[in-house]
Amino acid sequence: MMHSDDPSPGTVPAEDSAVDTGMANTEAADAELWADEADAPVSVRAGAEVIRRFWKTLPHLPGVYRMIDADGEVLYVGKALDLKKRVASYVRGIGHGGNRTMRMIAQTAAMEFITTDTETAALLLEANLIKQLRPRYNVLLRDDKSFPYILLTGDHPAPQLVKHRGARVRKGRYYGPFADSGAVNRTINALQRAFLLRTCSDSYYENRTRPCLLFQIKRCSAPCTGEISLEDYATLVKEAGDFLSSKSSAVKRRLAEEMQEAAENLDYERAARYRDRLAALSVVQGTQSINPHSVEEADVFAIAAEAGLFCVQVFFFRNGQNWGNRSYFPRADRNLPPEEVLSAFLVQFYDDKPCPHLVLLSHTPTEHRLLEEALSTSAGHAVELAVPRRGEKRTLVAHVAQNAQEALARRLADTASQDKLLAAVAQAFGLTHPPRRIEVYDNSHISGTNAVGAMIVAGRDGFMKTHYRTFNIRSTELTPGDDFGMMKEVLQRRFSRLVKEGPRPAFDTAAEEEEGGNGAFPTWPDLLLIDGGQGQVAAVRAVLAETGVSDVPVVGVAKGADRDAGRETFFVEGRVPFRLPPRDPTLYYVERLRDEAHRFAIGTHRAKRKREFTKSPLDEIPGIGPARKRALLLHFGTAKAVSQASLEDLRGAPGINAATAKMVYGFFHEREG
Repeated sequence: MMHSDDPSPGTVPAEDSAVDTGMANTEAADAELWADEADAPVSVRAGAEVIRRFWKTLPHLPGVYRMIDADGEVLYVGKALDLKKRVASYVRGIGHGGNRTMRMIAQTAAMEFITTDTETAALLLEANLIKQLRPRYNVLLRDDKSFPYILLTGDHPAPQLVKHRGARVRKGRYYGPFADSGAVNRTINALQRAFLLRTCSDSYYENRTRPCLLFQIKRCSAPCTGEISLEDYATLVKEAGDFLSSKSSAVKRRLAEEMQEAAENLDYERAARYRDRLAALSVVQGTQSINPHSVEEADVFAIAAEAGLFCVQVFFFRNGQNWGNRSYFPRADRNLPPEEVLSAFLVQFYDDKPCPHLVLLSHTPTEHRLLEEALSTSAGHAVELAVPRRGEKRTLVAHVAQNAQEALARRLADTASQDKLLAAVAQAFGLTHPPRRIEVYDNSHISGTNAVGAMIVAGRDGFMKTHYRTFNIRSTELTPGDDFGMMKEVLQRRFSRLVKEGPRPAFDTAAEEEEGGNGAFPTWPDLLLIDGGQGQVAAVRAVLAETGVSDVPVVGVAKGADRDAGRETFFVEGRVPFRLPPRDPTLYYVERLRDEAHRFAIGTHRAKRKREFTKSPLDEIPGIGPARKRALLLHFGTAKAVSQASLEDLRGAPGINAATAKMVYGFFHEREG
């Protein structure tokens, strides 16, 4: 069920019970809510009046609400056990204990609501909407990088052991998450030694006629050439799965028994193999920095707060092994208590990740039982959230909390240094305020081929790699090697899209000071750095003017005659070209930005060129996916042989029906014609 006048979504400040519960009589409640109306600022009263119109028709049901500004952007997403009571807390327009909430109310121009069957469902829906819409006033999980997993494939007679990242769509069993690729690689290496599972691709497997080097160095049992039967290989796969599924003790005990039996039978060669496998498994469990005896499988979270910033540290333990850790710095109102930030963080964190049976925490989250119920519903099994008070688990949480505090201290030190640099950039180039978002552009090509434009982005958190963008140069009218023509196309596409999405928002000094730079990262740049001199700056200004943009500062960075770093000349509109002192930190910073843009552009160009080298004509045939492409290549050997095959031969290929054969034949026949 949805109510809406205008569109869009956000997470709530906290108390779901912040309103009087005796609101059965609507008129009495209305009078009470507006008793202090005169005390609220005009803009807040206007926003509260908008909210009041929606509140009047709300049901007493659980659900999710979204607060939306005049531009249709979602300001905040929240959930409620009782929508009418929860939204009533905003209708007063006063007493919210923070300018942030007051600004949110003042900016509200519309609301949307979705009712749910239970508060648990509302909590899960709220997390989905927050991750999707990224509202300004919600606690946001800012790191969207996916975690790596170990995959034992299930779509081949001889399953492959492989590192996997991204959507889990391939058939098989996934183990994880691991905090980083290094932990996955170390574990896979040990599993190869212990269980001799293959890591090669299916196509490589199918084309083997003799065992590869991995078999010779005892890292694979070579099922590809029949060195081990598929039945015996399946036993190894099961043992590896058991080891990764919290059954390591049973696996090691079984291997020890086999080793003992082989030794008693004087089969010392077989006993030595079991010995080596046991040693490999010990490496997996013995190289961890922490190996708790009382925690078989758990995620451990600790939160630290200082100077308006939050750090959430998470450690992953599976099968008694430490699978690594990661630090997060969620965006949140500095006035929120750590318990509330941790609660909002957890529900977003497990939105797309498997949740273990036990989650250890440094703080008791708000709505503890509701969160347990929601995570249990999402995971499909019981989930316990615990704040240990004694014993090894308490020591473990304390260790994670110490890591969180240290990570936050490093972040604050880095941010302070970055803030000084940005302030120096503003002073050097005459900006009205330190830039929150700097964009740097570069091109890469070889004689005009495989041309790409690249944009890198930097801010107070350093290089913002999730905001990097690449542009495939589309224009066919450009002279090969026309760098400025390519730059013009990139800038036109970039700023035309920005203008279409909405005007550049004004810099809000008060909001920036209150948020301490912890607010939403802007989509519009505060500074453009361009490789070139006065002519390039003027030309870029003309391109921006064509798209209706005139208030974005542009700085040209030109190398000296000898192209030595440190002798750059800077071009700013309205000023005489100038240089910065040779050892000025601002100069080093600008050089780093330019070099990063150059590195990113070249890397993108090389990746595009590599794809062109490896491109197959079969990729261009509509309706031919990876499975049919593989079937054709396995049958005919090469794409050229496929193009030369007769219609009858194509029909005879395994997995290729008559319609597909006709489509493939017609594709190559038309190309030849």
